[in-house]
Amino acid sequence: MIRLPRSQQGSAHTATKAALSLTAATALALTALPATALPARAVADPLARYHHQHLDWKSCVLGPDDTTGKELEQAGARCADVRVPLDYSDPDGRTITVAISRIRATDTTHRVGPLLLNGGGPGGQTLGDPPWVRQAMKDVGARYDVVGVDPRFVGRSTPLDCQWPTGSAFRGAGVDRAGFDRVAAFSKDLAQRCRQHAGDVLPYVTTRNTARDLDVIRAALGEKRISYLGYSYGSYLGEVYTTMFPGRTDRVVLDGVIDPDQYGPRLLRDTGKANRHALRGWATWAAAHDATYGLGRTRGAVLAAVDRVQAAAARTPLRIGAHRVDEHAVPLVVFNGLSQDNDSAYADFAQGIRDLVRASDGHRVTPSPWLADVLDFMLTGADSHYGSVQMAIVCGDVAAPRDPEVYWRDIQRARAQDALFGPVTNNLNPCAFWNPPRERPTTIRDDAPALLVNATGDPRTTYEGATAARRMWPSSRLVTLRGADQHAVYGVSGTPCVDDTVNAYLATGRLPAADVTCVARTR
Repeated sequence: MIRLPRSQQGSAHTATKAALSLTAATALALTALPATALPARAVADPLARYHHQHLDWKSCVLGPDDTTGKELEQAGARCADVRVPLDYSDPDGRTITVAISRIRATDTTHRVGPLLLNGGGPGGQTLGDPPWVRQAMKDVGARYDVVGVDPRFVGRSTPLDCQWPTGSAFRGAGVDRAGFDRVAAFSKDLAQRCRQHAGDVLPYVTTRNTARDLDVIRAALGEKRISYLGYSYGSYLGEVYTTMFPGRTDRVVLDGVIDPDQYGPRLLRDTGKANRHALRGWATWAAAHDATYGLGRTRGAVLAAVDRVQAAAARTPLRIGAHRVDEHAVPLVVFNGLSQDNDSAYADFAQGIRDLVRASDGHRVTPSPWLADVLDFMLTGADSHYGSVQMAIVCGDVAAPRDPEVYWRDIQRARAQDALFGPVTNNLNPCAFWNPPRERPTTIRDDAPALLVNATGDPRTTYEGATAARRMWPSSRLVTLRGADQHAVYGVSGTPCVDDTVNAYLATGRLPAADVTCVARTR
């Protein structure tokens, strides 16, 4: 749910992706769809103009600095804009565009069909993902049209930006009631900014409408069914799509699985234990590399260094480059460092904590690239569009408790168990001040054949969520990566057991006879 820093993101991929710059002058592209000649059988379909629209495939490169477009072009991809209704109950009204990319199947004799991607967030761009997904699929990739989709209001699709001073609404509650009240005021302000700058479209920024968009894309591609690969929040989108459009999916892979019964503005509530486990794992690694980072020779010493940073920030905000990092921001820096279980990510995080330790000791600090990225994201408005869309979707899907006292009581209980993460995972956010959702939450179907993938130590979408989804869908199968504190596994963690299992399913359409357990590689 919380965006990864650019050095670790990529909608579940570890490669850096360039963000599409949206200027203040960019306006919402809300237009009327031009008239289209339709086949006679389509007349009764209220969405016929969208289902039968002509897609204009073109180069994905927007300009000389468009790294994502160049990577797509090098992989043979083309891009198009798909027209969809802003409001599906008024299909003749305003429209928006959804940007897609496609690498076409080269083994046309054995072609399966399109594989649509969603890399999570919500709010994460996926248009640039087909090249690395195609690579992860190995030989079976040649049998699919691999399709990246920037969901409505994300990336190259019609934009939404609430003009926030931050890229993330998530904060720690602080160490006392005064700190909690500051965050409540901050969250209320973010909600008000969205009403001010995007109030006319907020009711339509939902997972259900994103699922409807996917089905328009399916039809516009001329397909009866789609296959689907969704990571993190993308797993919930997959659950919703298969529920709303039964019979229109072929092969479905959900990686980093969300329990739909737990989805909503308080999804992080159950992640504290997994994040503490991941922090201990990183601290063990950092202690073994004390000669490089100087954070302590034991896991306990490293964890104590993290606690000292939080205590220092609570007394006086830390100066890191141009930023002032306070008690509300430090826990989110730590949180952001704990989604990828590999030496590179651990090293980035260790360098960031070392910077924070030096700042807490009174030194002038220029942040390392990873920390600079995280702080720019959290403490400037450069990525306002990301946080705006993320909260619009989450708040628009499920109503949150509106009484701040509900959150305060939960924070105080959680603080006693974990003073660092408890005030983050139980804190309020703008959803407490949002208008009520336009539609009821989706009741997910009782069963569906899908391949579920999760690491046991996933600190974002916990393993308990995956096992709950497995029980919900008896026809599904669960691929478990044991011994990894890793968010997103297939094509990301470098585990052949997982990748081979997923690729066999994509190749044959047959789920494993039983659940599969893989073991993470040791360092």
